[in-house]
Amino acid sequence: MKKGLLITLIAIAAILLIGGITVVSTYNGMLTKSEEVDGKFADIDNQLQRRADLIPNLVNTVKGYAKQEQDVINSVTEARSKLAGAKSIEDKANANTELTNALNRLLVVVENYPDLKSSQNYMQLSDELAGTENRISQARRQYNEAVKEYNLSIRKFPASIIAGMFNFDKKPYFEAEEGSNKVPEVNFD
Repeated sequence: MKKGLLITLIAIAAILLIGGITVVSTYNGMLTKSEEVDGKFADIDNQLQRRADLIPNLVNTVKGYAKQEQDVINSVTEARSKLAGAKSIEDKANANTELTNALNRLLVVVENYPDLKSSQNYMQLSDELAGTENRISQARRQYNEAVKEYNLSIRKFPASIIAGMFNFDKKPYFEAEEGSNKVPEVNFD
């Protein structure tokens, strides 16, 4: 009888040990994925900051050639300020969309000034901005992939139970604002 009790206790201890190892392993995996998401968002933030830093130089270059286009220049400056002040992922995504639209309007204005387009300073800034736009796009894609992986991991069973116990919540995607795929309308009348 003692032998049966000992085997039962060993079996219970083994089950508890395996369960404990599973909980710790799952928790650590979710924590790692959560940090990956946060790191990818920091990459987006870094590229958005680089973009925001380039914009004043671009605006000043355009100002020298296109003084009468002050409204477009002001919209870029205001959108840049909103992006710099955005805190949440949703606010940054919305501010990014607004800034993209303002920059698109600015590029339309530039088309009216051939001297500006051929300016070495403008061409260099434009190239740097285009490269930054590509890096932002890549960082957003990587962030969204990390969010997808994390969100899936906290929703799968049995990890969903552990996620609930330790308050692992879904992370938001960095999505484009609705209607951002439309070409902005620019009217100088």
